[in-house]
Amino acid sequence: MTRAFETPAYEVAVRAEATLGEGPTWDPATGRLLWVDILACRIHTYDPATGRRTLRRTEQHIGAAKPRTGGGLVLNLRDGIGLLDPDDTFRWLHREVVPGRRGNDAAVAPDGSLWAGTMRYDEAPGGGTLSRITPDGEVTTVLDDVAVSNGTGWSPDGRLMYYIDSPTRRIDVLDHDPATGRVSGRRPFAEIEEGAGFPDGLTVDADGCVWVALWDGGAVRRYTPDGTLDRTLTFPVPRVTACAFGGAGLTDLYVTTARVGLTAPHPLAGSLLVIPGIGKGVAQPAFAG
Repeated sequence: MTRAFETPAYEVAVRAEATLGEGPTWDPATGRLLWVDILACRIHTYDPATGRRTLRRTEQHIGAAKPRTGGGLVLNLRDGIGLLDPDDTFRWLHREVVPGRRGNDAAVAPDGSLWAGTMRYDEAPGGGTLSRITPDGEVTTVLDDVAVSNGTGWSPDGRLMYYIDSPTRRIDVLDHDPATGRVSGRRPFAEIEEGAGFPDGLTVDADGCVWVALWDGGAVRRYTPDGTLDRTLTFPVPRVTACAFGGAGLTDLYVTTARVGLTAPHPLAGSLLVIPGIGKGVAQPAFAG
C-alpha cells in the first residue's frame, strides 16, 4: 500500500547555496560524504562525525566524483574522465572533447567500473550517452541515444541495473551480468506522472528498493523491487537532485538540492540535507582504477 506523502524529519547537513548540487556518495574509507556542485565546478566533502567540510574547485564543470580503491577520486568532467590521486595530482584517464556536451551523473558498478553519463547543455534528445569505463581507461558506449543521463544503480545482488534518462519520466531496469558488465533487456520499471517532476538521481537500498529524487517535484520516492511506489518524502525545496545512504551504519539518507533557474529560491535550495535512520543502504564499491 502506498503511504501518504510524508514530510520527513530532515536535518541540514551542510547549509549551502549550490547552483546545482548533485551526486551524494558515501566514502566508507574516509567516513565522509562526497557531493558536487556541477555548474560551480566544486567538489564538497562532509564528515558527519566532526562536522568538518572541505571544498575543491575543478577547472571544468563536474558531473560526479567517486572514491577510488587506492585513494583519490575519479571525476566525470566536461571533457571526459579524470583522476585525482591521493596527493591531489590530476590526470586524464579518458579525454573526449565534444563541443556543447558535458559529463553528468555517474556510478560505480559492482565490478569497480565507472558508468558515466553525458548530456548536451541544451538537453537535446540523443545528444548524451552512457558509457562504461574500466580501470585501465577502456571505454564502451552502452547507450548512445540519451538526452539527460542521470541516476544509475544496481540491485544488491548486482543482477539488475536501474537507469534514468530524465526527460523520459521513467526509471528503467536492465539485466546486468556481474561477470562481464554487459546489460540487456532495457524496460520500464516505474514512470513519473505529469506534474510530479522529473526523475533525477537514485540509490538502491539493502532490500532492493529504489529511491529516486524528483527534480521540480520537491520529493524523494521509494519503489519496491516490483516497481510499486510505497513511500514519498516531500521537501520544501523543489529541485531535489539525488540521494544516497551514508553514515557509519548506512542508515542516513543524504539528499542534494539545487537553486539553478529559480527566481525566488527557498532558503535551503542548494543545501545538503539528511534524514537520519530512515533506511539501510548498501556499501558502494570504489572505482578500481
